[in-house]
Amino acid sequence: MMKHVLVDTSVWIDFFNAKTTSPEAELLQQLIENNHIIYICPVIYQELLQGIRDDGTFEDIKNILCDFNMLKFNIMEVTDTAIEIYRKLRKAGITIRKSNDCLIASYAILGDVYLLYKDRDFKEIAKQFKLNILNLITL
Repeated sequence: MMKHVLVDTSVWIDFFNAKTTSPEAELLQQLIENNHIIYICPVIYQELLQGIRDDGTFEDIKNILCDFNMLKFNIMEVTDTAIEIYRKLRKAGITIRKSNDCLIASYAILGDVYLLYKDRDFKEIAKQFKLNILNLITL
């Protein structure tokens, strides 16, 4: 079955870094090779590109990312969903370490797509919200 997948920043970093590999980056490679629909969102796009020091590498990765689908929603809808995620988890005694993860989860939830990630915060979000997680089991 064809999956629509939002890929988190940490997976892309491993994917683009020749020195580092991970099961998640290998899964991303398989998804691309099997023509699954891959998404990024503005937050992931920013996180990836802002950390690249070399101008040539920056342009190369920017061009690659532009080949993938961009999830676009009203920024206030995404932000309100992220706030709801953060506050509900905080009330449950769980603090998300990076608030951008709440924004990324919001895009996945609003887009009703799977999320491929390495960051443990998403597992906590998925326990409380309808966040579809992609891993080798769900593929």
